[in-house]
Amino acid sequence: MVAPSDRQRPPLLNAIGVMTLLSGIVNIVWGVVALTNFIGLLCAPVTILPVVLGGFEIAYAGRVLLKPLRPVRPARVLAVFELLCLLFGNVFSSMVGILSLVFYHDTAVREYFAESTAPA
Repeated sequence: MVAPSDRQRPPLLNAIGVMTLLSGIVNIVWGVVALTNFIGLLCAPVTILPVVLGGFEIAYAGRVLLKPLRPVRPARVLAVFELLCLLFGNVFSSMVGILSLVFYHDTAVREYFAESTAPA
């Protein structure tokens, strides 16, 4: 068995990392823009949620995009929360959530995650 650090990453894993990073940036910008208007200030708890999600997305993307990959599991819960961004009007994050869930089910990505979290 080849060590995960020696094995080439699946292209879909890189796509998940880049999409999650971009979604995190979009969510933070989306939340900050929503907070700057009067209605956003009145609904501050609702507009802060995309900012918090964006922080988690950027942190996860950083762990996925590192070389060599740290032991990390697929963030299906994060992808579901990205889907829920549709409630805030953020269609981009919702599409990223759908694509991430689809990419997590790819055989090469599942094997890579399994090898990266397997005990040495």
